[in-house]
Amino acid sequence: MTNDLTESSRSTSRTLFRYVAAESLFSFFVAFLFFFFIFFVNQLLLLAQEILAKRVPFNQVILLVIFALPAVIAMAAPFASLVGLLMTVGRMSSDNEILVMLSSGLSYRTVFIPAAVVGFLISLLSFFANDVLLPAGTVQFNRLYRRILVSTPALELEANSVKRFKETVIVTGDVSGSSISNVLIFDRTKDGERRVIMARNAELKDGGREGLSLDLDEAFIVSSKEVARQDYDYASSFFLRYWVPQEDLIQAVSSITPREMSSVDVGREIKIQKRELERRLDEQRGKISSQALELEAVLRKGPENESWNRRSSLFANFQRETQTLAILRQDRTLLRYLFEYYKKFSIPFGALSFVLLAVSLGLMAKKSGQTVGFILGLLISVLYWALLLGGQTMGARLGYPPFWSIWLPNILAVSAGIILGIIRIRK
Repeated sequence: MTNDLTESSRSTSRTLFRYVAAESLFSFFVAFLFFFFIFFVNQLLLLAQEILAKRVPFNQVILLVIFALPAVIAMAAPFASLVGLLMTVGRMSSDNEILVMLSSGLSYRTVFIPAAVVGFLISLLSFFANDVLLPAGTVQFNRLYRRILVSTPALELEANSVKRFKETVIVTGDVSGSSISNVLIFDRTKDGERRVIMARNAELKDGGREGLSLDLDEAFIVSSKEVARQDYDYASSFFLRYWVPQEDLIQAVSSITPREMSSVDVGREIKIQKRELERRLDEQRGKISSQALELEAVLRKGPENESWNRRSSLFANFQRETQTLAILRQDRTLLRYLFEYYKKFSIPFGALSFVLLAVSLGLMAKKSGQTVGFILGLLISVLYWALLLGGQTMGARLGYPPFWSIWLPNILAVSAGIILGIIRIRK
């Protein structure tokens, strides 16, 4: 008899596990379609519209959209898990299914364990899309975009924008067709000469293999040497043809940011940058020590020494080198890589951190649990995203540790879930 009861209990547990997991996966799928559509419109259709407006072949636009899909999947999955679990547990609570389980002698683990398994699987899916599919998609995206750019260079210049190439920065005014007004160009020649070129109007032309051609009307040029800025030349011209080489156009879109790299590659790059930063810090500390020793020697010799009058300038140099050291320690490039590295883990595994919060909030639903769960999930998703962006901004500007700046939303979600879960169980 006892063995029959045990076997029956195990069978019931497996059945309920499959039931809760299936309900959670179905709700996740519905929520995922919603978030997928939102991110798809914001990040992909706008890009496609800009490219289509410049007569890029439609099949190439479709390929660009496909190559950008991993980024959408990686972002949509965690938020969909939160909303999906809230909808599932909220519906089960409002339909008294949770009450029936508890009355049958089962515990809250009957709901929590399958929800945790679903959250973990979704986290793995999001991490795979972010860490494997996204870098691969970015490589293919850049290859295709380079081919499009060579045939349609107008993609690179927009109205009232700043575009940076290898050695050139172009600032544009209003754009009408291929005509651009109020063009400002900053560049540097192979001889190290810096130039500023201004023109009232410019016409954009496709130079084929040569690159991008700008025919400038009423151009004014100012040039100066790198080592002698006070020595400069200027000239004016009714017509000037300016070229941006094709290799510069290609390089402008071929660089991969840490967001498009795998976590292994980002981690490797962080180690390299840390070693380089430590080397520069050691050099700067050496300069500060030299300045300090020189200043100390002057002060020890006293006013009788002829170098006494240099003490103010030596002290100013010492302060300047100390400030340079403080600036070096706040390496913005390294910070950017650290933020992206932690985001590669915090965002995908946000789905797992949402499990406790979603289950605890869902158990509190009394009526219309599915609808309330959907609305509440959207509000929490917006709050989570705001905390993530705020933490990254505060970390970059105020120097907060990148780990805590990025993982704080997940920590708050887990903490809130634990507190709400304890309150619900005690009731």
